Amino acid sequence: MLNDENIFGNILVVDDDPEVRGTMESLLGRMLLHCETAGTLADGLRAMRERDFDVVFLDVRLPDGNGLDALPEIKSIPGSPEVIILTGQGDPDGAELAIQGGVWDYLVKPTPIKQTMLSVQRALKYREEKRAEAPVIALNLENVVGHGPGMHTVFDQMAQAARSASSTLITGETGTGKELTARTIHENGPRRDGRFVVVDCASLTETLVESTLFGHRKGAFTGADKDRTGLVKMADGGTLFLDEVGEMPLSLQKSFLRVLQEKRFRPVGSTQEEKSDFRLIAATNKDLESMVRDSDFREDLLFRLKTITIELPPLRSRAEDIRPLAIHHINKLCEDYKLPVKGFGSDFFDVLGAYGWPGNVRELFNVLERAFVASGQEKTLYAMHLPQDVRIKVAKATLEGGKDDQPASAPGMPPAGGPAQDAASWLEAQFDGQVPSLKDFKSRMEKHYLEYLLQRYDGELSTILEISGLSRSHYYALLKKMGISSK
Repeated sequence: MLNDENIFGNILVVDDDPEVRGTMESLLGRMLLHCETAGTLADGLRAMRERDFDVVFLDVRLPDGNGLDALPEIKSIPGSPEVIILTGQGDPDGAELAIQGGVWDYLVKPTPIKQTMLSVQRALKYREEKRAEAPVIALNLENVVGHGPGMHTVFDQMAQAARSASSTLITGETGTGKELTARTIHENGPRRDGRFVVVDCASLTETLVESTLFGHRKGAFTGADKDRTGLVKMADGGTLFLDEVGEMPLSLQKSFLRVLQEKRFRPVGSTQEEKSDFRLIAATNKDLESMVRDSDFREDLLFRLKTITIELPPLRSRAEDIRPLAIHHINKLCEDYKLPVKGFGSDFFDVLGAYGWPGNVRELFNVLERAFVASGQEKTLYAMHLPQDVRIKVAKATLEGGKDDQPASAPGMPPAGGPAQDAASWLEAQFDGQVPSLKDFKSRMEKHYLEYLLQRYDGELSTILEISGLSRSHYYALLKKMGISSK
C-alpha cells in the first residue's frame, strides 16, 4: 500500500462527472492522499495555478475544452504536476497525443482500482525521487526568446539534453531556430569548452563528403597537396552538429553509423584509424520516419540520432512570442549599429501578428532588419516601415476575410464558393515553379483542408468532425502535428 512506502501527495481530479469525482476522492482518501476536485477545465487550471499538486487526473472531454489541449499550459506551471489522463473514450490517436504531451499514464474508464492505485503510487514515487536529485543549473538562454507554453516544454527538453551526453535530434520547420537550439544545448553542457562543429549535410557532395567529414592525407587524390583534418576530428571533445541530416546521402549513412557507434574513423588515404570523442546533435525539417518507410533513410541511423528528441513549434503556433522576439531583435540591431533604442507604433505589432510567417523566426528577423534599415534615424518603427510584400499580404487577407461575410479561403486553397478553376493552372500556382513529391503535396493539402474547415465553420468542433469524418483525438493530433491552433 502507498502509506507503507511513506509516500504522500496532493491530488487534483478534473472531471465533469460528479460520480467519477466522488469515487476518486473516496479512493484517494483511503490511500491517505489529499484530494481536490474540479468539474471544468477552467476550474482545474485555476486550482493548479493557486496551489501545488503532485498528480492531476485529467479528463479529455470537458464542458469548456479538451484536456489534451491544456497539457502544454499545465507543463508550464511552476513545479508542474504529473498528469494521468482518465477518459471514457480512449483511442490510439488520443493516447499518442497524450504521451507526446508528457503525461504519466493514460487510463480508460472504468479503470480497475488496483491499476489506478499503482499509477498514482508510481507517479508519486517518481516525483519524490526527482525532487531528491541535485538541483539543475538554470539554462543560459541568451538570444533564445519564448514565453508560451510550447516553448516552456522545449526549454525543459533542452535542459535535459544539456546535462546529458546522449544523441539529440532537433526537428522543426525551416527557420524555427534549430541551430540556435543546438548551440544553446552545447553551451550549457559539460562540453562547452570544446568546439561546436557544424556539418551542413545539404551541401555535402558525393565526391568530397568523406574528405570533408573524415579528412585526408596528402596525395590521397588529385588536389590533396597537404593533410586535412576533417570535421569529425575537429569536434573531438566538443559537439558535432549535423544540420539537415535528412539530406545526408544514403551512401554515406552506413559508414557514418559506424562512426557514431565506435567513435572511430579512417581519413581518406590513411591506413590507420583515428578516434574522436564528440557529442552528436542533429537537426532536420524532414519527417525521417517517413523517409525510413520510403527507404530514403536508414532506420538504424535514425535510432542512433534520436535518443532525445526536441520538436520546435512553428512561429504561427506561438503568436505570443512575436512581440518579445521583435523587441529583442530590434534592440540588438540598435546596439550593433550604435543607435538609440527605437520605439514601436501599435500598428507595427498589429501587422506582425496578422502575418502567417511561413519562414518562421528566420523570416521574422529578416523582415525586422528590413524595417530597421527603412526607418533610418527615426525613433519609432511603424507598419509603414515593414516590407510592402508583408503589408500587402496582410491587407489582402484582412479584406478577403471580411468580404460579403464569406469565409476566407485557406492558404493555397481555391477561393471558397468561387468558379471552378483549370486544375493545371491552379496546381502550377501552388507549386511555385517546383513540383513537390506526392507525399509533401498531400501533407500540404491536408493542412489547408483543416485550416479551411476551421475558418468556414468558425471552429465548431462537432460540425468539423461530422464533415471530415475524423475522430476527436485524431483531429487534435493532426492540428498539433501541423502547428494549427484550434482557437
